Amino acid sequence: MLEVIDLVKQFGGIRAVDHVSLKIRQHEIHAIIGPNGAGKTTLLSQLAGELYTDSGKILFKGRDIARLSSAHRARLGIARSFQITNVMLPMTLLENVILAVQARSGHSFRFWKRVRDEAELTGQAMQALAQVGLDDRANERASEVSHGEHRQLEIAIALAMKPEMLLLDEPMAGLGPEESRSMVDILKNLKGEITILLIEHDMDAVFSLADRLSVLVNGQAIASGSLEEIQANDEVQAAYLGD
Repeated sequence: MLEVIDLVKQFGGIRAVDHVSLKIRQHEIHAIIGPNGAGKTTLLSQLAGELYTDSGKILFKGRDIARLSSAHRARLGIARSFQITNVMLPMTLLENVILAVQARSGHSFRFWKRVRDEAELTGQAMQALAQVGLDDRANERASEVSHGEHRQLEIAIALAMKPEMLLLDEPMAGLGPEESRSMVDILKNLKGEITILLIEHDMDAVFSLADRLSVLVNGQAIASGSLEEIQANDEVQAAYLGD
């Protein structure tokens, strides 16, 4: 589904992503782990198109998308979430997701008519909310729900784009134990339907979800493989535990 070849991103004298190469298989959940400052979010931003790469290739279904805009990548089937929730607080959950449906379909705004009265848009948005367990709260304002539900809403917004691949940047960030379990269940239900690239510090969640992992340290991918291979890797142990 996605192949990254020799990807580089430099900020002044700091090489945040240093010749990273990865392969993400179709329909797998692939986790990227590593210490703080390893370059994980920078890499995800390059894949999504928020940051252009200095050199290297990003092949999505065989096509090099490294020079395409984030909007173009979204139209090709790549959606992402962020470390910090990014929702429209004055709007309802349903209205937040309807915006994503409109963006994907190219549906124009019709002045003098409420967008939520458009049955086609509302139906698709409700389907996305149901996938994350928020359909019964669709008419509540985003400002009135919890941080964990904001996280779920972001996933619904991404799903409304009908992506083939989800890029998730720490979806468990700031969640309590019960909320984390709910998020793990949501992502497990997506397994086999959508390819997911996941950055996450919650290792219990990573081990529950990931089919394969890659480890970034100082901008470099030092290992990729199954859970067992990563746990047994000497370089990974040294990176996390010291020599």
